[in-house]
Order: sequence, then structure tokens, then C-alpha cells
Amino acid sequence: MTWMMTSASSERPARISSPHGGASHTAIDLRDLEETRPPADIKSCPSSDNRLLHPTVQIAPVEFVKRLGTGCPGWFAESIHAPLGRTIELEFQGPVHLLAMYNEGARRDGETLVDGFAPSKIRNLTKKLTFVPAGCGYRERLETAASTRLTFLYLDPTVLRNGGEIDYAARVHFEDIVVWETAAKLKSVIENGQARRKLYLSALSSVLAIELFRCDDNNERDAALTRGGLACWQKRAVVGYIEEHLGEQICLVTLARLARLSQHHFCRAFKKSFGIPPHQYQVRRRMEQAKLLLADPSISVTDVGFTVGYSQTSSFSVAFRKMTGWTPSEYRREFK
Repeated sequence: MTWMMTSASSERPARISSPHGGASHTAIDLRDLEETRPPADIKSCPSSDNRLLHPTVQIAPVEFVKRLGTGCPGWFAESIHAPLGRTIELEFQGPVHLLAMYNEGARRDGETLVDGFAPSKIRNLTKKLTFVPAGCGYRERLETAASTRLTFLYLDPTVLRNGGEIDYAARVHFEDIVVWETAAKLKSVIENGQARRKLYLSALSSVLAIELFRCDDNNERDAALTRGGLACWQKRAVVGYIEEHLGEQICLVTLARLARLSQHHFCRAFKKSFGIPPHQYQVRRRMEQAKLLLADPSISVTDVGFTVGYSQTSSFSVAFRKMTGWTPSEYRREFK
């Protein structure tokens, strides 16, 4: 994978499209981006126009595919359209995370290969997700049985993190409505030219990181059970309940009952799975939700606090500052 340097300083998002409706390269020329240094293990090479080449999925043949991408350092989104009755091949391995969202589509034949997984040959791709961690190999062949639309989100490891403690696992053709909605919102922010709102992008990325961590693949689920953590169905039940009741006081008895465990065993298994106790997890999720709400200037700081479960603005401000290092008002000013 080849990276080149850019000397431009503008933060305007760069929007690209192939003149022939496709692209045969594994990198896209991002214009007008702020200066970005490639990772230490990625070799840079001279460029006649001194621009950055962003690693993207290689698609062949190029003449059948329409693709449009836009982004800024750390975040890049591509929309891909392949018509009915075409066979295309996709391939990617790079220094960034890749999240593929299959907006719609089906295939008559083909398979999806991700390092460490058996080939997936599912036919109906609509609303499926595939996550490829940085450095992991991804290959896919699609003989389209319907018009197929995909979204590729390319996320730098420095922006998709949750306390710096996550080693992400690949996941192939999984379904998760919370991951989907969070990724769709992130794509919208990138594509709508809001790249200057880096704190908003960071907040959405943090939420996405938490959700990706939550939806473990089958192997990780079994490993979690062996280590004494929660099973996947228990995680879904408990985290889903917490998400639906972020603004309420949640009783530990209720969560333990959802997981069908005693309170003692539930607390131990929850901390084993998530690294923190249930109450701290809820507080963290409240603060992530608060960040998103604070990005909307029409919502007062007081109302944001009420929404995420704080009856007094002062207690909300203390909790928010403890978690982020800023008061809610200071955080909001960053969006102006």
C-alpha cells in the first residue's frame, strides 16, 4: 500500500469519483487535506504532485462499478454501486480499519474471505456488515443477482478506539442495528462536509468502537464463556436494556435477571466482559450520548443532562468533566 504526503492545509473534505465510474487503484487521491504523516511501518514514496494517496478497496473490473468517496484525515467514506448481472471482485488490506455496510444487494454466486474465517457464501447481503481490522486481509467476489450498493468506512486506528484497550476482531456478514445506525450517522457526517467538527466525529467513533466491541463473533463468545464472562445473548440483553434506559436509574437486580445470573455472578461476569462494572459502563454510555447531544446547539446543557439521567446540571457537569476533562459548555464551544 502506498502513501504519499500532502502539503495542503485546508480541512475541506475531498470528494472523488472515477472518471469512468470505477477505479482500479488501491488508493484514492485526497486533495486539500491537512498534512498527515503515514504510519511508521508504511513506506512513503515521492509524488510529483505531493498529495496523499488514501488506501481503498481495490475493485475489478472497473467499468461496471460506480464509486464516490469523501473524507478527511482519520475518516473516509465511499459509496459503491454495482448493477445487476455483473461479477466484481473486491480486495483490501491496509493500515486502517474497514467497515463494509451492504445497503442492498444479493448475489447468485461468490464468496467473502476475511483472514481467520471460513468463506462466507450467503446470498442475501442487505443490511449485513463486515468489519476488517487494520492489517487484516479481505477479499470478496460478487455475481450480482440484484442492484448492489455498499458503503465502505475507512477508520484510522487512532480514531476508532475505546480507552486504547481494544484489539478488534474481524466479523463477517453480521447484523447489528445499533452498529448499523451509528455507522450510518458517521457516514452522513463525513459526507455532509462536517469534517471540521472533529469532536463530533470522534464522539461517533467512540460510540462505534463500543458497539463493535459489544458484538463479539462466535469464537470470542465461546472464549468469553471460558474466561467467565457473559455469553453473547447475555451481552445483547443487558447492553440493549442499558441503551434503552440511559436516562434512568437501572437496578442491578434487573440486569442480573436479564442475564439469568445471581447479582454476584453477574457483576463478576460483566466486568470480565467489559472491563468495568455495570454502573461505570452506564455512566460512560451516558457521556458518549451527551457528547452527541451537545453537538446540537438547540438543546440546552440542562436538557442534555436531563436526557442522560441527571436531575441537576451541576451533577451532570461534574460527571462529564470527570469523564472528558471538559465541562459541557467548554465541549460545546468546540463546535462553534
